[in-house]
Amino acid sequence: MDTNPHTLTGSLSPAQIETYQTEGYLVLPHLLTPTDLAPVRAAMQQKVETIASALLADGLITNRFEHEPFETRLARLFENLNDQDFLRYGRSWRDRLPGYYQLMCNPKILDAVESLLGPEIFANPVYNVRPKVPKVAAGIVPWHQDKSYWPDAKASPVLTVWIPIVDATLENGCLHIIPRTHTRRVLSHHKEVYSGTGYAELDAQHVQGHQKEVVVIPLEAGGAIIFNDRLIHSSTANKANHVRWSVDLRYQPIDQDPMPQHGAGFLVRSRQRPQCLATLEDWLANRPEHACA
Repeated sequence: MDTNPHTLTGSLSPAQIETYQTEGYLVLPHLLTPTDLAPVRAAMQQKVETIASALLADGLITNRFEHEPFETRLARLFENLNDQDFLRYGRSWRDRLPGYYQLMCNPKILDAVESLLGPEIFANPVYNVRPKVPKVAAGIVPWHQDKSYWPDAKASPVLTVWIPIVDATLENGCLHIIPRTHTRRVLSHHKEVYSGTGYAELDAQHVQGHQKEVVVIPLEAGGAIIFNDRLIHSSTANKANHVRWSVDLRYQPIDQDPMPQHGAGFLVRSRQRPQCLATLEDWLANRPEHACA
């Protein structure tokens, strides 16, 4: 990876690049506008409508709450149900809906990523849509490194771009990070047992003694946090009355391991082979590139 700020292209300043390299993360407030977020919100609403129909068909609810606002509808659907009812739909979602593709291809995101990876960018298959629902234990994400989920993958670096779709606050469970921990190897971890999700959780000795270093990052909808896949981070329970919606996207250089065991990623930016960029139709069909021979 070329890390010389004078030779890289993209939208980040040399100071921002240095912050990312030193701290392991970078906060970009107001990166996206409501217009940028509209397609992903529509995809989330489509998924919520599907869940409402399934819950009603199973006799678990009697009200679909179709007139409830986006921020609260999923919370109302599950307010009288339990964690296992929620986990039937997964701790996070990776549906192939056009709105998610549009977000992953957003040039504002890719311009920032290009500053750190260069112009040949592959969208990693591990993207997640996360509805942190009040009173659902699956919303608590323990201290971990993203790379704990792909420790043997020959891919480094993988950048996470975490984007709140509603304002992320201390009350609803914003991100917590421990700066400068991205220089460590993949640390020992285990599957946690208290939420029913089996999230990867760092063994306690890796976090003990770092409490004073923790940075809490409230962030308005449309902001972004870019961080290294070895950076230690977590998020707390949602104690609000609405859903904390967020998306985490991941990008890597095209010459790295595409990690097909985790699904199909896709070529999202290339100056060398622009004709091979995966179209929406390619992505929906799990094709990593457009046929360009």
